[in-house]
Amino acid sequence: MYNNRFTDNDEYKEKIDAYRPLDVNILKQIKAYFKISFTYTSNAIEGNSLSLNETKIIIEDGITIGGKPVKDHLEVIGNSNAYDLLFDIANQDVPISEDIILQLHKILYSNIDETNAGKYRDCNVLITGSEYELPKYNVVPKLMKEFCTNIKSNKEKMHPVEFAAWVHERLVSIHPFIDGNGRTARLLMNLALLQAGYNITTISPVVRNDYIAGLQDAQLKNDTIPFINFISEMVLESQKEYLRIIERLK
Repeated sequence: MYNNRFTDNDEYKEKIDAYRPLDVNILKQIKAYFKISFTYTSNAIEGNSLSLNETKIIIEDGITIGGKPVKDHLEVIGNSNAYDLLFDIANQDVPISEDIILQLHKILYSNIDETNAGKYRDCNVLITGSEYELPKYNVVPKLMKEFCTNIKSNKEKMHPVEFAAWVHERLVSIHPFIDGNGRTARLLMNLALLQAGYNITTISPVVRNDYIAGLQDAQLKNDTIPFINFISEMVLESQKEYLRIIERLK
């Protein structure tokens, strides 16, 4: 059982903010550190076989790993590029929109399937192992418009971590793309966090079952609290890691 950690999230954000503005070199190192961590964890949750160290080698050295699938390499490159785009968008301080979501998916997925990258699915799909019935493909554009329309009002009334969890859950539940929905949702969640002044949050594959269970509670029971609490715990763990790195580099 995960608890609501909004108060702790706020306290740790204050601790991190007390160190700001950070030195440019420190920021560069932290961004690079979380780029590898985020890319590895987000891909590993989806079954990517590359280890953390192998992910690091591909990103930093551009070296392929012998015996590993080409698709796994392309997922690392796509996620790494999307991570960079994430910061570019956050620095522009523009509201989350359909266009931004499509941009994130396109850069994430273009090396894997250029035809479907950055485009809503044109067929019905299912989530293996889940009883949740995904929306039909022909209602996806309407659902995405409704989702993006609600972004502004929910951002204003929700705690930033709750809002980040909400955009994550909504995108996964609409499942607008043929593939890459989970990865795009984790990118979108982090965009929401960055825009609110938080740091990158990773979800370890070790807690994958809890992550999926939280999403299923939202989808099958219309109970979003377990997922929101889970995300608040993940944000807290990432905040603690972020603070440790700052203190190590100062």
